[in-house]
Amino acid sequence: MQMTNSLLLIFVSATLACMQTPARAAEDPPAWAYPVNPPDFKPIPDDGSIRRVPDSTLGLTLSQVRDPFFAPDWRPEAHAQMPSVVASGLKPNVFACGFCHRAEGTGGPENASLAGLPVAYIIQQMADYKSGARSTAVASRAPQAFMIKTAKAVSDEDVRAAALYFSGLKPTFNINVVESDFAPKTYVAGWFLAASVPSGQESLGQRIVEVPDDLYGFESRDTRVTLTAYVPPGSLNAGRILVTGQDSNKAPACATCHGKDLRGLDAVPSIAGRSPSYIFRQLYEFKIGIRAGSSSGLMKDTVAKLDQGDMIAIAAYLGTFKW
Repeated sequence: MQMTNSLLLIFVSATLACMQTPARAAEDPPAWAYPVNPPDFKPIPDDGSIRRVPDSTLGLTLSQVRDPFFAPDWRPEAHAQMPSVVASGLKPNVFACGFCHRAEGTGGPENASLAGLPVAYIIQQMADYKSGARSTAVASRAPQAFMIKTAKAVSDEDVRAAALYFSGLKPTFNINVVESDFAPKTYVAGWFLAASVPSGQESLGQRIVEVPDDLYGFESRDTRVTLTAYVPPGSLNAGRILVTGQDSNKAPACATCHGKDLRGLDAVPSIAGRSPSYIFRQLYEFKIGIRAGSSSGLMKDTVAKLDQGDMIAIAAYLGTFKW
C-alpha cells in the first residue's frame, strides 16, 4: 500500500518532533547548506498522471516516486539486483535505502552519494548513526532525521547487504561547478534548493547554491539528472591550494588519507566529484563535533583552522573531479 502525500507529511512531522536536538555550534549553521522545508510547505498533489524519464520504459505516479518504502528503478538493467532493504525497506521504520540515495546510489544535495564507497565505511557510518556518534547540526532536516531513525531500526544483516550493493556501483559524476557572482533565485523544494520559476538571479555572496538542472527528473528520482553548483569566484583555485596541502598552516593535503586521486583508500571514502553542499556540511559538522564517530579525531584536527570560506572552496574544488 502506497503512503499518501498527507500521510507522508504527518509521518515526517511526527518523526522530527521525536528527534533530540544535538549540541549546536556557537553560531547557527548556514541556512543555504541546510535547507529546511518552510512550515507551510505543501507538495503538489498527485493528479494520477504517469511520470516518465529518458531511456526508460517505466511509468510511475507521483505518489509512487514519493513513497519512502519504494525505490524508483528507472533502469534496472544498469545495475545489479537491489537487496530488499534497498528496494523497499522494512515498514514501519526502515525506509528503502534507494528511496533517498536512489537506485544507482547517486543521492542528491540533501544527502550522500553512496556508489562506490567502501563496504566497511558504509557499515561504520550506520553504526555511528545508531550509537549517536554521528548526528546532524539541524535536527529539523528530514534526510538526516530519517537516517538516524533507520540506523536504529535496521538489522546488521540488511546494513551489510546494502553496503555491498552500493559499494559495487560505479560512481556517477553529475555535478557541474560554476564560479559566479550570481546564482538563480531559489526556494526549498523538499530539503534541497531548486531554481525559482519564473527565473531570476541574486547575489551569491559566500554560499554554495546547488540546484537540479531538471527539477521534474530529480523529483522523479532519476539517477541521471545533473546538478549545477554555483560557487564564489576564486573558489576553485583556493580549494586546490587547500586540498593539495599547499597551505599547510591551515590543513594537510587531503590525499594523505583519501588517496592519491582522492578516490578513497581502504575504509576511507572517496571525496572526488561529490556534491559540494554535502561536502561542506561534513566539514562543518566535523569541526563543530556533530560527526564524532570512527576516525573523526583525524578530521576534526584537519578542519580545526578552516573557516566557512575555506570549506566552501574545498567543497567546490572537490566537486570538479571526474574519474
